[in-house]
Amino acid sequence: MIDTHGHAAAESARSETSGASGRPRRRDRPPRSAWTESQRTTAAGYAFLTPWLIGFFGVTLLPMLASLVLSFTNFSGSFRTVQWIGFENYRLMFTVDPAYWQSVRVTFTYVLVSVPIMLIFALTVATLLNKGIAMLGLYRTIFYVPSLLGTSVAIAVLWRFIWGETGLLNNVLDLFGIVGRSWIGHPDTALLTIMVLNVWTFGSPMIIFLAGLRQVPAELYEAAALDGAGRRKRFWHITLPSISPVILFNGILAVIGGFQAFTQVYVVSGGTGGPAGSTLFYTLLLYQRAFGELRFGYASAMAWVLLLIIGAATAAVFASGRYWVYYGDER
Repeated sequence: MIDTHGHAAAESARSETSGASGRPRRRDRPPRSAWTESQRTTAAGYAFLTPWLIGFFGVTLLPMLASLVLSFTNFSGSFRTVQWIGFENYRLMFTVDPAYWQSVRVTFTYVLVSVPIMLIFALTVATLLNKGIAMLGLYRTIFYVPSLLGTSVAIAVLWRFIWGETGLLNNVLDLFGIVGRSWIGHPDTALLTIMVLNVWTFGSPMIIFLAGLRQVPAELYEAAALDGAGRRKRFWHITLPSISPVILFNGILAVIGGFQAFTQVYVVSGGTGGPAGSTLFYTLLLYQRAFGELRFGYASAMAWVLLLIIGAATAAVFASGRYWVYYGDER
């Protein structure tokens, strides 16, 4: 009797969960997803990329395209009076505006002089720190701090007090009987003070150089020492070729940063580019034309020329790398 009831209960349970063919009923099957596993993975990737995509298109790409269009107009802040003027802004820039070529000369001088000095200084300090001295982490932090503060407004203001007529430098010179002058206020030395400020921010390339020096195999130095190579030859024939990719990387970053320098020169010169245009950087003139004279079309044209200049300079540094950058045993 018990077996008969048990068999009936089992048959009833199977009838509730299975059809005539024995397969699970459609309503009891797990829901089939409309997306495959690959599609879900792709969607998750785009979901994580969404903030970056919004920033790229909304903050970078679209404003760039808008500035490209504005560079062919006389836009001055009002769309009711804007007119399409073709390449007129570019013609004025290259043939009429005397301040433009002054800003180009100042910016190229700044990049060609201060960038190599900063890289050499950073490599020198990194080489000294790579000697295995005690408290390396402390020294590394101390030398890195100027990179964090160097482009800030506070340091630029401090720079005016150091290099001013009654500043710290002249007070030190007074101790030796030397009468100083306003280094920032003189056309012959104003640009020099901003170059020194750029060299002072050597911390970031120094840290990268130090990381590169740590990767040079010690066996190479030992083999060279056994062959009688001195420190200078080991540095020239082992260290420099081994870290040449790092030098290329730091050089590119420094060149790009040099062309984009703005904050320190704006604060140090009071936004004028003076004295006598000696600190009239390209970016500062662009700012004056855009927000001082409301010539946004002209300033947009300047920005696109600057982009081409930076692109050409970066390409030139890359192209030069084939002659002096070593990747393993090959250039």
